[in-house]
Amino acid sequence: MPSSASHVLVVEDDPDVRLGCEQALQLEGFSTVGAESVEKAIRLISAQMPAVIVSDIRLPGRDGLSLQKEMQGIDPDLPVILITGHGDVSTAVQAMRTGAYDFIEKPFRPDYLVDVVRRAFEKRSLALEVRDLRRKLDKTARLDQRIIGRSPAIERLRQLISDIAGTNASVLINGETGAGKELVARCLHDLSARKNGHFVAINCGGLPENLVESEIFGHEAGAFTGAAKRRIGKIEYASGGTLFLDEVETMPISVQIKLLRVLQERTLERLGSNTPIPVDCRIIAAAKGDLGKMAESGAFRADLYYRLNVASLNLPALRERPEDIALLFGHFAEEQAAVHGRPVPKLDAAAMGRLMSYRWPGNVRELRNVADRCVLGIERGFPPFAEAAPTASAQLSLPQAVEAFERAMISDALARADGNIGRAAQALQVPKSTLHDKMGKLGLTGG
Repeated sequence: MPSSASHVLVVEDDPDVRLGCEQALQLEGFSTVGAESVEKAIRLISAQMPAVIVSDIRLPGRDGLSLQKEMQGIDPDLPVILITGHGDVSTAVQAMRTGAYDFIEKPFRPDYLVDVVRRAFEKRSLALEVRDLRRKLDKTARLDQRIIGRSPAIERLRQLISDIAGTNASVLINGETGAGKELVARCLHDLSARKNGHFVAINCGGLPENLVESEIFGHEAGAFTGAAKRRIGKIEYASGGTLFLDEVETMPISVQIKLLRVLQERTLERLGSNTPIPVDCRIIAAAKGDLGKMAESGAFRADLYYRLNVASLNLPALRERPEDIALLFGHFAEEQAAVHGRPVPKLDAAAMGRLMSYRWPGNVRELRNVADRCVLGIERGFPPFAEAAPTASAQLSLPQAVEAFERAMISDALARADGNIGRAAQALQVPKSTLHDKMGKLGLTGG
């Protein structure tokens, strides 16, 4: 049965027929709205897109066929059911060939109308599900190309980004320096309805303390010494888009108070002005420390922390996902080889071992720099830490290194084989059954 949220627009100039259609549909659980003309129907549609349209062909002013054609241009999957008189049947049949869902010939029984609308609603529901699935698949495909990795942690991260990107919820991204916090913020922006607005990034730790408020909130001419002209602040510039606050834990308490007010009131006042300016931007904040603990200790305002932490994303350090190291290195090396016009460096087993056993304190950013230098051929060893072995505390144990090495090799082979286990086994020169067993132990899956 259709839910009470099923919305049907009935366009009929005869008030008795319109009322009869609406009552029959309402008794079956549909919500309805009526219009006596195409002009009024279009105004209603601009406010809320219906699930199904039922329209008479003969109407005062524009006819039902013009409404059907207009809807075809706006949303080809929106079912339009035409009500016809005896002389309009051939016209209705022609309209079906150009996109109308069905037609009903007068006079008709209420139960027949309900049956046709129910089938149209089922078609509409299926079309919307398919559309939503395609949108999600498109998001996933784009994320796979931007956030590289096959580790479970990265798979979960991509799924979370896909789930919350389309919302307006504030997001707090937690992760070490170089883990890719700004990349995640940009993905959230690019996959949202705000993608055509500005993405404005502020490094809160890199702003001079005496200019923080001016940079973020803006100022009027003469607001302070040296303020020769009006300046639009970052928040105001980000209106309609996304504001990314990196290293938000370094923001001065005085600025935190003003930012909290902006988030609550959705307005700001430039320095030197008393005029409130409406702003509409999504806030994404990033911290490299534990902002929750800082809020508990009073080093960061707790009320602002809870405002920012509506949704949270935790970025794993590179050392926590060693299976992604070889894949990332290959991606960065190919990228930089194309930029510099150089060949892609090949990894032998010894180089791969050093790559896997290193702890990567600079995370993905450090790995990218290593790949760039290798492409340029300015490494005397591979990687640069080959000449100076890491300390014992930075090294993996032998079992950990072996597991990380196997995981990376298998993940890379699976990626190159598009998840096909048979082809990956051939590339690794091991039996398919052996590869399957190793994948089970390592928690890896094929495509």
